[in-house]
Amino acid sequence: MRIEDLGSVIAIEQVSFPTPWSIHSFATELRDNEYARYHCLEVGGLVIGYMGLWFILDEGHITNVAIMPGHRGRHWGEFLMRSVMSKMAMEGMERMTLEVRVSNDPARRLYERLGFKVAGRRKGYYVDTREDALIMWLEL
Repeated sequence: MRIEDLGSVIAIEQVSFPTPWSIHSFATELRDNEYARYHCLEVGGLVIGYMGLWFILDEGHITNVAIMPGHRGRHWGEFLMRSVMSKMAMEGMERMTLEVRVSNDPARRLYERLGFKVAGRRKGYYVDTREDALIMWLEL
């Protein structure tokens, strides 16, 4: 992901999440966070998805993943995640974690297909709805 991608990333972010990150948040991550790794998925020159994570020691914490609505259901999210997971494993990452809304069945199914396992629950994690999050882990 580059600063030039942020217009597309924000457009996807805003239609994907009830409380979207701001362009400033993404720009700060790209410029100032030495642990941040953000990747875009382009098809035909158009950014249709992105994935961000923090790479700390040998662990990755996935911060966000989203695919443009018109491209969902075509396995682009799985392609993006597998690509990033492979790249991170080559760089020394040994495990990954993420939080997912309890109600987000499509995302949960994807993460389970990728090998993530539920390891816990964060009560009221999402500030917009106070919905619980499942904590999921994957050994790479």
